[in-house]
Amino acid sequence: IAAVAAAERAEIALVRLLPCIFPPLQTYSEEERMMRDSVRKYAQERIAPLVSKMDEESEMDKDVLKSLFEQGLMGIEIEPEYGGTGSTFFSSILVIEELAKVDPSVAVLCDIQNTLINTLFASLGTAAQKELYLSRLSTDVIGSFCLSESEAGSDAFSLKTRAEKHKDYYVINGSKMWISNAEHAGVFLVMANVDPSAGYKGITCFIVDRDTEGLEICKKENKLGLRASSTCPLNFDNVKVPEKNILGQVGQGYKYAIGMLNGGRIGIAAQMLGLAQGCFDHAIPYTRQRSQFGKRIFDFQGMQHQIAHVATQIEAARLLTYNAARLKEAGRPFIKEACMAKYFSAEIATLTTSKCIEWMGGVGFTKDYPIEKYYRDCKIGTIYEGTTNVQLSTMAKIIDKEFDQ
Repeated sequence: IAAVAAAERAEIALVRLLPCIFPPLQTYSEEERMMRDSVRKYAQERIAPLVSKMDEESEMDKDVLKSLFEQGLMGIEIEPEYGGTGSTFFSSILVIEELAKVDPSVAVLCDIQNTLINTLFASLGTAAQKELYLSRLSTDVIGSFCLSESEAGSDAFSLKTRAEKHKDYYVINGSKMWISNAEHAGVFLVMANVDPSAGYKGITCFIVDRDTEGLEICKKENKLGLRASSTCPLNFDNVKVPEKNILGQVGQGYKYAIGMLNGGRIGIAAQMLGLAQGCFDHAIPYTRQRSQFGKRIFDFQGMQHQIAHVATQIEAARLLTYNAARLKEAGRPFIKEACMAKYFSAEIATLTTSKCIEWMGGVGFTKDYPIEKYYRDCKIGTIYEGTTNVQLSTMAKIIDKEFDQ
């Protein structure tokens, strides 16, 4: 009897301990909670008043750009010795989510800086490159990632941009399209092929400063959504880049791009998640205030079922996104989960914004409320950093391999 009682006590103690060993996905460290709350407050106070103007003028406000650096949001994972915050990947995801609740354009700028540019420099840079660029990226310089071309979209590694070797430097010729952050970027990470005969195994990553002769930043695109976030074509006309500006190893650029895009997809998932939540948070108060036929719109059963359905989908997207982020941070396989999070969050952002416009009726279709902007902004989520079909194909390949084991 005593042994049974002791076993029962041990089991009870273990059950009580389990939440500490395996905390819920929406459990935050003190640092993560403080980061989330401070960014939420910052976004409401500093960004929200400028969202409509930035969207209308298709221009990121200079004070917003400056404040992102002042808040430490452009160097979240950069070590303090280089002027960064020294925080975690999951903190970056929380920041992107909170910014996207207010303006997805600002969120994607912060996303690219943290999940692509800073990560590439931190993981591949030489001591000299880190000293020069990480200290600038954390304080006042925006970075841009240059992979896509006119005939290299989903088939990213069919790129034609060429880098030809000359003594201790390379000469880059070619063009890029759909380059985010290009208008304000001070440094570009350019994927170019040093040996076309080797196919994608000739792709190499080059660091190109904005003022390099021969680099032309062309007129930015006039887009449906994310209008405050610049997207420009780039031309490279005999751009001379010293050999010391190769990031990582020659011919390994395709590996770096794949690795960064896998992690970057979690960032896009967070952006779409925040967008959906921000839109939902604007629409629900309206349904609770507006009355028709003698009662609140919210009180009609048909509305309640739709609202509950969308809220469930948003929560599912959050769990997928957080799980992928935690897996990456733990150093465990995460590619399938990242694809799932990106795919699902983009789909749910589309569902949520469409439903919110319907719930708000005629006013939801006007620019007097931010709902129509969320609706326009969300569409890119099914396209960039890998289309929906690319995500599904990647997931299917991984699932196929899992059943080989």
